[in-house]
Amino acid sequence: MQRAMFLLASAAILTVRALPGATGPVTVVIQTSLGSIEVQVDTVHAPATSANFLKYVDSGAYNGGQFHRTVKPDNQPRNQVKIEVIQAGAAPGAPGFPPIALERTSVTGLSHLDGVISMARDGPDTATSDFFICVGNQVSLDFGGNRNPDGQGFAAFGRVTKGMDVVRRIQAAPAEGQTLAPPIRIVGIKRIDVR
Repeated sequence: MQRAMFLLASAAILTVRALPGATGPVTVVIQTSLGSIEVQVDTVHAPATSANFLKYVDSGAYNGGQFHRTVKPDNQPRNQVKIEVIQAGAAPGAPGFPPIALERTSVTGLSHLDGVISMARDGPDTATSDFFICVGNQVSLDFGGNRNPDGQGFAAFGRVTKGMDVVRRIQAAPAEGQTLAPPIRIVGIKRIDVR
C-alpha cells in the first residue's frame, strides 16, 4: 500500500515555542545509506517547526527511519499541480510527539525552493515527524499555493547546504508508484557543531 505524503494525526495539537537561545541556524546531518545530506534548520524564521524537528532528532527517532516516498512528474497522474520531493519519516516504533500548529510561509517568509526542507502534513496543525525535501522550486507548496485545496501550504523550516546530489539519487531510486522500493535507510540524523 502506498504511503501518502501527509500523515494522519491525532486530534491533539501542541504549539511549540521558539528554541531557548535560538540565534541562528542549527546544522544537522542526515546520514543515509546513499550518503550524507547537510541541512541548516532555520530556528529564527520557523522556530516552532524547527523545535519540533529537532526534538525528533535529539530523541533519536529518525535513527533507523527511512526515505519512503519519491514524487516525480511522471508518478502523480491525478495531480494537476505537479511537485518534486522526497519524503522521510521516523523509525518504526520510535517515540512520537503531538502534532504541531502549522507555521505558514506567509508568516515565516520562507519559500519551498530547491533544497528546502519542510514538514509533511494532512490538514493544518497535523504535522508530526515526517518531513520532505524539495527537488527544484516548489512554490505551489507555499501558503496560497494551489497544490492543496486548503491553500495553507506547508511549514518550510530549513534548507540543504550539502548533499543535493544525494537527494537527487534518492528521488531517482527504484519505486513502485511513489513508494521507494526498497526505502532508503536513514542511518541517523544528528546535530553538528559548525564553527
